Amino acid sequence: MAATGNALRLGVNIDHVATVRNARGSAYPDPVRAAQLAEAAGADGITAHLREDRRHISDADIDGLMAALRVPLNLEMAATDEMQAIALRHRPHAVCLVPERREERTTEGGLDVAGDETRLARFIAPLAEAGCRVSLFIGADAAQVEAAARVGAAVVELHTGAYCDLHHEGRFEARDTELARLAAMAAHAQALGLEVHAGHGLTYDTVAPIAALPEIRELNIGHFLIGEAIFLGLEASIAGMRARMQAARG
Repeated sequence: MAATGNALRLGVNIDHVATVRNARGSAYPDPVRAAQLAEAAGADGITAHLREDRRHISDADIDGLMAALRVPLNLEMAATDEMQAIALRHRPHAVCLVPERREERTTEGGLDVAGDETRLARFIAPLAEAGCRVSLFIGADAAQVEAAARVGAAVVELHTGAYCDLHHEGRFEARDTELARLAAMAAHAQALGLEVHAGHGLTYDTVAPIAALPEIRELNIGHFLIGEAIFLGLEASIAGMRARMQAARG
């Protein structure tokens, strides 16, 4: 069942359904169908990253998602003129700005908001005016959180990749240090008036401590859920994640 009120929301990222499709250059599996299944399974929103190189999600996928979804679409994208024009044409519920490098396997690290404030403020303004909630995907760093507040973002999404990697590597002391940093920056962002989301690399094993942070309003999770769906099916995969999120929130 979808989250309501101040409950923790779950956004399901369907990028890697497109990754599987594109591996064969076929028309299937269809990311829009996966999004509809996720919606039926209780996802509060759908996330899709339209990369500049179109390595997974395509422009046609975004067209289909906008037409088919009843839950909000969170469009992840780089802060480029091309992507801004696409977002302004579609006007999704949310736009999450992420760093992007062609040679990376997936999004590595957070956006350097503090080093690009003037440009990002100009970039965000028309999106906000068009009704999109603009989110910035950042590391757990005070300078980046404070810059996000200054440039006019409504939301920050804290990058949980380092925390998850440290857990899976068995480096638990360093993991706990990173978790403490995430907790401190979630509180700092909320104090500055930003809504706080989190995501990247979260699994059944790592989600509970992040979900337990009271300032976080939404988790965006994709790769693990799509992978687990191979074994369990997408509905059961999502249900398992939501159960762990709800248990962590008490």
